[in-house]
Amino acid sequence: MTQRRSYQVGTGLFILLGFTTLAYLATQTTSIANFSQGPSYMLKAHFTNIGQLKLRAPVKLAGVRIGSVESIALDPDRLDAIVQMSIDKHYGNIPEDSSASIFTSGLLGDQYVGIQAGGSSDMFKDGGEFILTQPSMQLEDLIGKFLVSGSPAQKPADASNNASQDKPATNPPANDNKP
Repeated sequence: MTQRRSYQVGTGLFILLGFTTLAYLATQTTSIANFSQGPSYMLKAHFTNIGQLKLRAPVKLAGVRIGSVESIALDPDRLDAIVQMSIDKHYGNIPEDSSASIFTSGLLGDQYVGIQAGGSSDMFKDGGEFILTQPSMQLEDLIGKFLVSGSPAQKPADASNNASQDKPATNPPANDNKP
C-alpha cells in the first residue's frame, strides 16, 4: 500500500514540475519576460510593412533590449503602420538620426524593432519620430525572388560563360623549337 502511495506522490510531483516548466517557457517565448514597468519615454516610427510585429515585442539596440512596442496603428493619411515604442529612460542617449528596422529572431522567430544608432549629437526626446525606417522582409517574397531569379551563385558563372562564347578562341603560339 505504501509503495502505491509513493507512486501517486511521485506522479503528482512530476506533473506539477511539467506544468511549472510549461509556464516558464510560455513566459519566456511570449515576451512577458523582461517586461519593465520603470520610467520610459515614447518614440514613434512609420513602416510600410510591419509583418507579424506584435504588441510588447522587444525594441533592441546593438542586440540589447531597451524597450518594447506599445501600440500599432494604421495612419489613415499615409496608409502605413505607426509603431509607438516605449524606451527605458536610462537609454535616453539615442541619436536623432538613428534608423529603425523590423527584424526576425532566427529563421521563423518572433519579430522585433532593431535600432541602428546614428552619429548626431542631438538625442531623441519624448515623442520623437524615426525618419529612417526599413520595413519587415517577408519570407515569402524572399523565396519568390530566389526561385524566379535563380541562385546568386549561378548568375556570375552564366555571365562569364556568355562572355567567353562571344570572344573568338585564341590558341597559344606553337613552339617550333622542339628537340
